[in-house]
Amino acid sequence: QVQLVESGGGLVQAGGSLILSCAASGRTVNMYQMGWFRQAPGKEREFVAAISWIGGVTYYKDSVKGRFTISRDNAKNTVYLQMNSLKPEDTAIYYCAARSNLAMGVMTEGSYGFWGQGTQVTVSS
Repeated sequence: QVQLVESGGGLVQAGGSLILSCAASGRTVNMYQMGWFRQAPGKEREFVAAISWIGGVTYYKDSVKGRFTISRDNAKNTVYLQMNSLKPEDTAIYYCAARSNLAMGVMTEGSYGFWGQGTQVTVSS
């Protein structure tokens, strides 16, 4: 089992910044990537970004490229999502997830077997 705990959400004005953290514990050795997803009210959960534990290869949703940066600290088993130039449309619950199923793509929700409880990000206009 893998346990994921997110922190860092909150309320920010448009154009502002937030940093989310996700601390992983348990059997993380078999996790290939860590990802961030988000779910806005009335919408399906969508991929935001992911990073490989080994090598630090990153993946981003097109609409966040250049504004969001995902990083990891292997020693702390922690993944971060630095969010800059936030927009009202970034408002959502953000979830951290651990990927272990390589049969599906890194941006596919189904390839992530473990999820955090989510943290709310609200961007006011």
